[in-house]
Amino acid sequence: ARALGVLLAVIVTAVLLAATSAPAYPPTPPSESQARSMLAGLTVRAEGSLSGYSRDKYPHWTIQSGNCDTRETVLRRDGTGVRVNSACQPTAGRWYSTYDAVWVNSSSSVDIDHIVPLAESWRSGASSWATDRRRQFANDLTRAQLIAVSESSNASKSDRDPSEWKPPNTNTWCIYAREWI
Repeated sequence: ARALGVLLAVIVTAVLLAATSAPAYPPTPPSESQARSMLAGLTVRAEGSLSGYSRDKYPHWTIQSGNCDTRETVLRRDGTGVRVNSACQPTAGRWYSTYDAVWVNSSSSVDIDHIVPLAESWRSGASSWATDRRRQFANDLTRAQLIAVSESSNASKSDRDPSEWKPPNTNTWCIYAREWI
């Protein structure tokens, strides 16, 4: 198992070296000082295995309001000029993918990224959580956990952590590290 210490070292390096002018998107991640404080409070442990993991154990894209599920809510929140139909599905809009600094013009080409991938959360302790807690994690709109990104950047990231993958857009490394923390 990969040590959490490697992950923490990567995050600290990104926080210290990355530009502070990286673009922001809702919700705002912790400030640098908040992230440093949170990081100092983490317990370093070896990662667990993926044994028993399934995305189905994380009920996601639950209804948030009216007909809008979590995915549609993030698309509306993170997009520009987004219009939706009566089922809350986007019919128009543009989305800026901060990972690769590209604009995406079709909601079908946008993925909603779990900053901390579901598989990574499983390896880091969510395997012992109740289903309701995993549902809350997978649909968390209150923390910097879900963002709209291009399909290609989300596929590139997959379920990797910052010791294995960072956004190609280096201007976002600081925000990405703070989101992880």
